[in-house]
Formats: sequence, C-alpha cells, structure tokens
Amino acid sequence: MGSAAAPAPPLLMALPFLLLLCAIAFGPLWAPRGWNRHYPKVALGLGALTVAYYAIHLQAWTPLEHTAHEYFSFIVLIGSLFVVAGGIHITVQGEATPLANTVFLLLGAVIANLLGTTGAAMLLIRPWLRMNRYRLTTHHVVFFIFLVANVGGCLTPIGDPPLFLGYLRGVPFWWVAAHCWPMWLVGVGTLLLFFYALDRRNYLRAPAEVRQALAEPKDTWRFEGLGNLAVLAVILAAVFIKHPPLLRESIMIAAAVVSHRFTRREIHRANEFNFHPIREVAILFAGIFATMIPALQWLQANASRLGEPSLTFFFWATGSLSSLLDNAPTYLSFLSTATGALIPPEFVRETLAAATTTAASAFPPPIAAALDGVRQIFPDALRNATLSTAQIEMACLLTNPALNPNLVAISVGAVFFGANTYIGNGPNFMVKAIADQQKVRMPTFLGYVARYAVPFMLPMLILVWALFFR
Repeated sequence: MGSAAAPAPPLLMALPFLLLLCAIAFGPLWAPRGWNRHYPKVALGLGALTVAYYAIHLQAWTPLEHTAHEYFSFIVLIGSLFVVAGGIHITVQGEATPLANTVFLLLGAVIANLLGTTGAAMLLIRPWLRMNRYRLTTHHVVFFIFLVANVGGCLTPIGDPPLFLGYLRGVPFWWVAAHCWPMWLVGVGTLLLFFYALDRRNYLRAPAEVRQALAEPKDTWRFEGLGNLAVLAVILAAVFIKHPPLLRESIMIAAAVVSHRFTRREIHRANEFNFHPIREVAILFAGIFATMIPALQWLQANASRLGEPSLTFFFWATGSLSSLLDNAPTYLSFLSTATGALIPPEFVRETLAAATTTAASAFPPPIAAALDGVRQIFPDALRNATLSTAQIEMACLLTNPALNPNLVAISVGAVFFGANTYIGNGPNFMVKAIADQQKVRMPTFLGYVARYAVPFMLPMLILVWALFFR
C-alpha cells in the first residue's frame, strides 16, 4: 500500500485506522448482529474520511491513486484465487488423526511457497475443514492460518508479498530459501508440535465409533475440477507481469470468469461455494487500505527513529508493525532503513564512481568487494553503465556476510508476524470468512490474539529470535 509523493501527515490522521481496528475487534463481540449488518458503513465511512483528507485538504492524489491501484491488484488476486480454488474439490482419504493433520499442515506450509500463502490457503482450507468435520474446533482453523496462510510461505518470493517486493528490488529468487530455511524449520516445527499436542487431546475426546462413522472413506482420494489447476497456474504466472498496466489484473479476472463459467455446479455445491466471504474481505480491506495510508506514510518518514539498527530491532520492529499494517510496505520501509543506516552514502558514491573506471587495481578492498557483489546481483546494470545507488546498496546488503542477516531478520519478521492478527495478511481474513460460513466457531479479533497468537505464536517468535537474531 502506499504513499509516495506527499508529506507525512500528522500521526492524528491514523485515528480512523485505529477506530476501524477497534470496530473489527469489538463489533462482532459487543453487537454481532449490528456489526454483520453495518460493517460496510463503518469500513467505507472511515475510509472516506481519510480519502477526503488527502483529496480535499492536502490535494494529494498520488498516494490515493497508488493505494487504489494496490487495493485493486490485491482484491483481484485474492478474488481470482478464491473463485478458482472454489472449483477444485479434494476428497481426502481416511480418518483425520493428529498425525495425518500434522502432515497435512506441513505439506500446506511447503505448498505455500509454490502457490503463495493465498493460493495454498484457498486451495486447501475446504478439504481441511471437511476432513476434520466430526471434531472441528477453533484450533484447526487458527493453526491453518498460522502455518499455511503465513509462516509456511517464507522460502520463495512467490510465498508472500513482501518477499516478492524484495525480488523485484533485486533479491535473487533462491536467496530467501538459502538464508531463511533454518528459521522456517524452527518456526514451522514449533507450531506443528503445538498443534499436535492440542489436536491429540481433541482427538481422544471423540468416541471411536463417531470417528469411524464420520471419517472420510478409507480407500478414496478424489480430485475434481482439476482443470482449474491450469487456471491457477495462469494466475500465478500473471503475478510476474508488470507492463502494460492492468494486463496482470485483466488476465486474473478472465481466468476467474473462465473457471466459474466452466466448473460443474456439483463441485461448487460440494464446496458450499458462494461469494459472501470475498465480499466481506473486499469491503473491510477497502477501509483498511484507505485508513492505513497516513500510518504507513508516518512509518516511512520515521522508521529510522524507532530504534537502533540491529537484528533484534529489525526482527521485532518489522514484525510488530506487520501484525497490524500491511507487511509489504512495512518490509520496504525497514529495508530502506537498513540500507540507509548500515551502508554509508559516501561509500555508495565511491563505489558508483569506481564502477565507471577500469583501474581495478586501484580499488581499496571494501570497494572491490562491493563491486564483486554488484557483479553477482546486477551484472547487466554494471555492464550497461546504468547502475544506481539503490542497486549498490542492495548488492552490499545481499552479499556482505556482516550485513545480510539484517535482511533475513526483516524478511522473517514481515512474514511470520502476519499470523498474529486477522488483518496481518490477506488470506487470514479470507480463511476466517470461509470458516464462519461453514459454522466454525471462530474467536473474535482480540480472542484470536489473546487465546492463540500470544500463547502459541509468541513463544515461537521468541525462540526464532533467541536462536538467530539476538
């Protein structure tokens, strides 16, 4: 989401965003019927206040246009994946034992790196709910959000939006996997252990005869609507299209229309498919995207003042703000903070000047090392004499062993902490909406944080910090 080309507004203008967060947190708790009826007025009304401030008071259209484009891209991606995944029906085999469930979540965490957390969540949430239907409880959905919709997607740029932005800035495709796999193993492994302990207790409460009567057939794995996998591949490929404008979104919309038109009605009925979940997400996130503009602009202007640059700072600061703000611009804000604080501007200017000369023997060792990094990451820019200061900063951050742990801390913080709230990552609210539709008793906004994020996510995050970023 975004923000360029306008001065940072006063922090007071983040009040509509805070009010919307409070409404999302307390509305379903204090007035569930009223909230279900009036949440569009609340979300869109608060969003309109922020839009009016920028359009009328500041007359700053650039951040509004930028945010409108990002919201459109976001909702088209989420919506198209929702429609296409709704046309794929997976019947799993046998009883959902704690071990089977744990393996399913592990596979979901791996698949999140291939389909993205949104694609994996939309593809797997319905079979996950069906395979556990005879003993379905809140922890099944919450740990699905933790592992499939967030933490699992930490190994590739496809996995989560901030990592994709890093890829567009020059981070090599497999760099994240090469540097973040230990944190992924600890994070995913810890959450799976927590889940197994909870699920085993839940499993033993269900009488054996009930489990046997309601479990999926023992000899059946069925996949219906597999043609939609090709449509899903088209959507994921379209993510990488940047030009011309709106071509990417047009392809995604066309793919969703084709999927919905040609999917058999029996599959949609088996998936209990309708458009209510995506409607709720579209309305709430319209308000969130709009009201978040001042908060993100303030963060971008003041990120360097929030603390001393260190692994601990980057992990906790990036993560904490990613729990409430969109993790993609939060990632970019702290990436800019890292390059500005850790790489002196004079060193960047000297490296840029050295890149235009051929007297390599005259380079001091630090400059020579920086140029070697540039050759690894941006060889074409160096060869064509189009190298920028931003590319030099990124190359230094990526290839200097003393600096690149900071980017690892920013990357892991942005991805992992998105699981801490319903709004921390786009798929979270979508999964909740689908679970609500299927009558799963989901916790409120604060209940999710207090009952699950604090006792399960927080210990995992502390462990990852203590092992890798302390």
